[in-house]
Formats: sequence, C-alpha cells, structure tokens
Amino acid sequence: MQSFDEKLKALLKTEPSFLDKDWELLEWKLQDSARNADKKLIKLLITDEEMKSKFFSEIAWYQVFNGNLFIEYISNKNFLDNSYTKYKNKIWLQINGKFLKENGDVALVRPFKDCVLEWWQSKEDEKKKEIFFNEILAQDEIDKLFAPKVLTNFKKYDKDWEHKVEWFKRDENGTIKDNLIIKWNNLLALHTIKKEFEWKVKLIYIDPPYNTWSDSFWYNDNFKHSSWLTFMKNRLDIAKKLLRDDWAIFIQIDHHELWYIQLLLDDVFWSNNKVQIIAVKAASVSGFKSVNPWPIDVTEYILFYTKNKANFWFKKNRVKSWYNVNYNQYLDMHNSEDTSKRTFTPIKQHLLQSINKTEKELKEQFWDAYKIVLQQMIADYAFNNAENIISIRDLHKPTEKMKELQELSRKNKGTIYTYTKVSWDKTYLYNWGAIAFYSSKLQTIDWEKCVTELLSDFWDHISWAWIANEWWVKLKNGKKPEKLIKQIIEIATQDWDIVLDYHLWSWTTCAVAHKMWRQYIWIEQLNYWENDSVIRLQNVINGDSTGISEAVNWKWWWEFIYCELKKYNQEFIEQIEDAKSTDELLKIRENMKEKAYFKYNFDMQKFEESIDEFKNEDLEKQKELLVEILNKNQLYANLSDIDDENLEVSDEDKKLNDLFYNN
Repeated sequence: MQSFDEKLKALLKTEPSFLDKDWELLEWKLQDSARNADKKLIKLLITDEEMKSKFFSEIAWYQVFNGNLFIEYISNKNFLDNSYTKYKNKIWLQINGKFLKENGDVALVRPFKDCVLEWWQSKEDEKKKEIFFNEILAQDEIDKLFAPKVLTNFKKYDKDWEHKVEWFKRDENGTIKDNLIIKWNNLLALHTIKKEFEWKVKLIYIDPPYNTWSDSFWYNDNFKHSSWLTFMKNRLDIAKKLLRDDWAIFIQIDHHELWYIQLLLDDVFWSNNKVQIIAVKAASVSGFKSVNPWPIDVTEYILFYTKNKANFWFKKNRVKSWYNVNYNQYLDMHNSEDTSKRTFTPIKQHLLQSINKTEKELKEQFWDAYKIVLQQMIADYAFNNAENIISIRDLHKPTEKMKELQELSRKNKGTIYTYTKVSWDKTYLYNWGAIAFYSSKLQTIDWEKCVTELLSDFWDHISWAWIANEWWVKLKNGKKPEKLIKQIIEIATQDWDIVLDYHLWSWTTCAVAHKMWRQYIWIEQLNYWENDSVIRLQNVINGDSTGISEAVNWKWWWEFIYCELKKYNQEFIEQIEDAKSTDELLKIRENMKEKAYFKYNFDMQKFEESIDEFKNEDLEKQKELLVEILNKNQLYANLSDIDDENLEVSDEDKKLNDLFYNN
C-alpha cells in the first residue's frame, strides 16, 4: 500500500510542468504554483479525497486551499528524497532543524516576482530543479543587487578608431555629455546610471523581446506572459526615474503581448499619459507569409506614452504621400480682376486643354494603360500647378463671422468670400465650404519637395525592404529601418537631447541618434562579434552612406565611450556553463573557494566534506549546484566594494569610476 508521500508524489508527477528533464519533481515550481493558487495544482489535489482533507479547509461550504501548509510539507527535507536533493539539503545551514529560508523569523523576498530575469532564461531553464530567478534574497540583498556597479574596460572611439578614456565631457550642470555604450545586464546598468542621468533623458525607445516562442534570436523570446511582464516592469520602473518631465517613451511590440504591455504601461506611466498606439506596416503579403491559412500578419505596434502629457511638446510631422483625388478643381487665378468671380474647372478638363488632347485620343494612344497614364498625368499636373489646384472642404469649428460668410456663399453660389484672420491669414469660402489649396500639402522632406500629409497613427510610409543590408552588415531578424527610428526621434526630441535604448541589439537607434546629433546611452547585453555595436558605430563615424544618411546629409564625425559592468560571480557562472568535464568544474570550484561570494546560508565545511557525493552527480547537476551556491546579488562588482582586492580593479579604472560617478 502506498504511503501518503508516495501517493502525493505520484499525483504531482502526472502534471508535466512540475517535472524536470529527468522526470523529477521541481520544488521551486510546486512552491510557486502553491503561492499563485495555480489551477493545475488545485485540480490535482482537490479531486483526491485524501489530498483534499490534508491541504484544504471547508469554510462556509467552500473548499479553501492551504498553500502555506502545502509548501511547508513539500519543503520538508525528506519529501523530495532523490540523491541530488539530499545532497543540496546537506550543504545549507539550519536553525533548530529548519532551513533558514523556512524560518519565519527571517523576512525574505523573492526577486522572481520583482523580476530579476536575464536574456538567456529560456523555457528549457524551467526544467531545472532550481533556477536563479526563483531564489530567495533578503531585502538588503535586493538593495545591494541594484546598487551602482564598478565600470571597466573604458574605451573612446572616433574616426581614428580606439583611444584611452581620460575624462568625461560635462555640461554647465555637471551632466556627462559623452555618448555611452554600456555592456552587460541592462537592469543593473539602468540602476548604475541612475544617479548621473536621473530626470535627464528625453526619449526612450525600446524594441524588447516580443515573446513569440520563436527562439530566433539570443534574447529569450518565450517567457510566460506573467514572467515577461515582470521582466518588463522591473526595467520600466527604473527607466521612468531617468526621464525628464517632458519626456516620451516608445515601445515597439507585435500582437502577442500588445494588450498585456498596454496594461503594464497604464500602471507604470498612468493611462492618462498614453498618447497613441501606432500601427506600423512592417511586412507585405508575399512570400512565405502568403501560405498562412489565416489573415496575413504584417503589422507591429508602437506604444507612445509621456511622463506628463501637459508638459510634452509634440512636434507635428508630415510624411510623403500620393496625390489626393479630392483636389480635383483648377482655380483660374488670372481670368478676372474680381477675386470673387474666379472660374473653376475640373482638373482633368484643364489638363487635357493644356496638352491639346482629348480623352479619346489618350485612349487610342495608350490602350489598356490609359487609366494609369491619365492618373499619373493628373498627379503630375496637380504637383506642378499646386497654387491653382483646390478642394472644397467642410469648415472645422467656424467662428460666428465665418458662419455668416458661409451662409452668404450658400445663397450666392459661384461667389468667393474672403475671411481674414487676426494673423492676416485668409480663408476663402465658396458654395458653403472652404477652399483648400493643394500647395499647402507640398513641403520639403529629406531635401525633396513632395506631396505630404500629417503623420497619423498608421505608418505605412516606411519601407522595410532591404533593411537587412543597412550598415553593410546583414541582420535579418528583428531589425528596424533607420527611417522608422528617425520618425520617432523627430517627434520627441531636438538636437543634443538624450536618447536611451536599453534593449539594444539591432543598433538602429544607436546609428540614427548618432547621425541626427542626439546624445545617446545604449545598453548592450550580448556578444555579437562582427555585428557588435562598436563596429556598427565605427562605420557610422567613418561616413556610413546607408539608411537615413542621405536624408540627414550625414558625412562623418563625433565619438562615443564604451565601458562594461565589471563581472564578478558572473565570471564563475560563465566558466561553469562552458565547462566540459568534472575535472574542469573541480578547478573552478577551487577558484571559487578563494574568490567567489557565496549565499548566506551555504555551509562550506559540509560542502568540503561531501566532495565525493558531488563527484558522483552527473555533469549538469554539478554545474547546477555550483551556480546555485553563488550569491546572485554579486554577479557584478558593486561600486562600494571597489577597493576589495578580490575584485582586482586597476588604479586607472578606479580613477575613471570616480570621474563617471563624479565623486
């Protein structure tokens, strides 16, 4: 007959999400499910009478799940009794027979819920028995996790390539004016620059992981909704503190997380500061997409929020457009001295008269292409005669005086009435409507005179074709056109304003801001080798001719400073992940004993005594154990520890950190 423990284990193992890759129960997963009253767990337990009597209480005819009791029961060191769990239990400190994390006298928080998630966490990581992001840290440890970090590996880049950094340029208020690229963990980097750039950033643009389950890029792209939102919120909370009161934030996303991220942004930045959700046509209905059995997905979205709508100055933008067929009348400005008696002619009729041809002759000349040719001829004629091409429009919020003239124009058809505004601008009223001149739609954009219209919340004017080859380096997935970022920067900033992107991986924002003379701060989490941001920006400095270069008349110039968060325990984690054998891990382990920061409740003596048990575990379990005992709030070196000999911070780096933090 099965014992209660055996029956409970067998029941829990029927749910695959509670198991690791070796089909062992995941303690952290069970605990998390209990804390969140996960439906799968509740259903398993409540449908078994013995489990229901153990973990549920009846209150007012309702069954109430006692999650704390369940957590306490499965956390007992004898419940999950596989060899690896027994071994882990052995090396943790205890107080009166209880593990420290179970003791109610110690107030601990779980950074998983406050989101200390990394780009490399994937769905496979969920199959581990313990993952860093589900670990428990005391509040003072969380504070230390987000403390400013030591910066290292400083380099300055300009047209002559690489130089040593000797100082930082500062403005009259003492703020750094150098362009910055900071490498490694973006959450910790945001906290690191808080003191220097709080309330100073004008624009944030981010292109975060879309959470599509595609795994097409090294950023983790398959969090669960809740984890993804926590990942986003932790970064948005600190990013908000960096923004000026007249700032804006633009977040690009696709439909997978659109409504989730909107609710989050409403919470962080307040719903009354939402400006728009902009739909962007990012693809065409062609190629492999056309085989989909459902409507083709060609749209991405940009969520546009401000910190304080009342303080944000919105710069109206115009975009290139096509001939508007509503401008279909030619107003002859020269056939009468009396301006009220000018004649109106349909544009097609006036065009045919000007070329001395009939419509029948055009049909005979161009056959099936006749309509297309005529349409193009009308568009060209309207463009070249814009001062005379008009449309009759409804009046928008007319004044009382305008209403009087409007009524006169209705009674006296064919007569033009002129209304002069206080600014001396004139409005012409005709047949109950107002005359709009086509010339008002013609403006110069990117050095070219063209037909324009005001920017709307649907952007289909930016081509995504061939963007993989911008900067002469191919990067197909996730890359954004330079013109798209240019449009955003034009809306929200002026020259020398600070622009921040902390999900830098396609570098478009970086290149565009540089070409548009905006100061920028970029945080880069990954290694991209030949696609590295330094290489990309070096191309820009040396006169890159792709993207928006022609539009902004970019030649070459300017510079930026590169630096990194100084790794500490993170170095050990990377070494552990790269190890190919137990012998390698044992060498790393010895180095860790001398230099690493361990968890507060780790018992080194018991760990040493149980070395043979460690060797008997398989390689992945050994790696997992070594990573787990490391103190995760010491992944990177804290500035407060800069003089610690174990950190091996050079005198030059100490000097540059003093200059950066303005100490």
